[in-house]
Amino acid sequence: MGTSEWHIERRASFGTDSPLAREAGNVPETGSLTVVVLGASGDLAKKKTFPALFHLYRQGFLPPDEVHIFGYARTKISDNELRNRLRGYLVSEKGASPQQLEDVEKFLQLIKYVSGSYDSEDGFRQLDKEISAHEYLKNSVEGLSRRLFYLALPPSVYPSVCRMIKTCCMNKSDLGGWTRVVVEKPFGRDLQSAEELSTEIGKLFEEPQIYRIDHYLGKELVQNLLVLRFANRFFLPLWNRDNIDNVQIVFREDFGTEGRGGYFDQYGIIRDIMQNHLLQVLCLVAMEKPVSLKPEHIRDEKVKVLESVLPIRDDEVILGQYEGYKDDPTVPDNSNTPTFATVILRIHNERWEGVPFILKAGKALNSRKAEIRVQFKDVPGDIFKCQTQGRNEFVIRLQPSEAIYMKLTVKQPGLEMSAVQSELDLSYGQRYQGVIIPEAYERLILDTIRGDQQHFVRRDELKASWKIFTPLLHRIDDGEFNPILYKPGSRGPAEADELLKQAGYVQTHGYIWIPPTL
Repeated sequence: MGTSEWHIERRASFGTDSPLAREAGNVPETGSLTVVVLGASGDLAKKKTFPALFHLYRQGFLPPDEVHIFGYARTKISDNELRNRLRGYLVSEKGASPQQLEDVEKFLQLIKYVSGSYDSEDGFRQLDKEISAHEYLKNSVEGLSRRLFYLALPPSVYPSVCRMIKTCCMNKSDLGGWTRVVVEKPFGRDLQSAEELSTEIGKLFEEPQIYRIDHYLGKELVQNLLVLRFANRFFLPLWNRDNIDNVQIVFREDFGTEGRGGYFDQYGIIRDIMQNHLLQVLCLVAMEKPVSLKPEHIRDEKVKVLESVLPIRDDEVILGQYEGYKDDPTVPDNSNTPTFATVILRIHNERWEGVPFILKAGKALNSRKAEIRVQFKDVPGDIFKCQTQGRNEFVIRLQPSEAIYMKLTVKQPGLEMSAVQSELDLSYGQRYQGVIIPEAYERLILDTIRGDQQHFVRRDELKASWKIFTPLLHRIDDGEFNPILYKPGSRGPAEADELLKQAGYVQTHGYIWIPPTL
């Protein structure tokens, strides 16, 4: 399907008054849209940001008569050199149709490149000049155009880049246009550094202009959490301490740092995965029903959860480091940076008192997956001896092979009255055949254009999340907590499994969930 066909199909399916129709170009916007990717020559921009923009373009959300894209970085290259660098990341040339390749070329023609420093005005003045020229060509009324700056950069340069944007590249938003800034994690290293960074950026931009992106909030099944919890009656009476024994939120990778050891060693698994991705998922699992779906109402409830988390106990933390991690020449020989962590969080409120939330993340393990596992309590007065079969569990598999399934005990088919564990399964690949699940970055960039901050992290939310983990992180940094060595390809330290047992998790032996075949 060609780009023009995509546009027709997309626009035909929306009413002209809907926000989606306006984003698809069915209703003329008063100003043009400029997307600036800062750090355009880096890996994040090439692998995630530009491909997400391309997919939005193909689906008609970035109409070529309204949109222009600029790359900005220190590397001195031409427009065509940047386009050539990006081409292979947008589509696989081997399996691509002629129409897809044509769409790639049309998209690349929307991209221009400006080279400059991140802390001097010359490059940003030139960038503003180029943006203004584009806006003039699009017949955009001054002050009505929209400018989106995506910082695919290290946090250390956020303050200087934001100052340059504020000084040189702002749109006159009081006339109806806007300027928005997207910043990537890690947003600080601890509570103090995050607050300092927030204060510096907060002096330059208002909170509605700042989009702190956490790509986990753009994942299909993470976004499904609110619908599952609050649109299904049978979950409402079950989702509490009376019925749920424990909750696990798990992130596992079957590979190590693979050449990124020096970068990873600055942060570790808690800063890289747990303090942001897994904690955001915890908020959506544990929060109360918001007043409405307005972004501020949802984020208010998430903050309440974070502020209810008790201080982390030493005996509820297990850290690990896989053997061979320090063989990477970019990793210090005396590094005690954890590549694995299991941490139990406890929420002190009426709904969750006494229920352990077990966050688990690790690299170089025996499988790759991210999932939420809600384990229910044993059946009282069990006449079928179901405890030998395992407990009921509600599992949301975030990646790979997206699925939602409920583990439950049923009668074993046959003449005997015996029980066996099975599942009710909603596997997306089977149920939604032919439906392409959008990448998280696609959703979140489109949300930024629409001005919807529901799936972005608010400043007080960020502060509350760092407040939970900063004491533990400082003790790790000071060498007070040392990781346990574990073999690559294993489950991680055996002590982590023991901690799960102590927390009340009961593993089902002999049962393995297998994604259904088509």
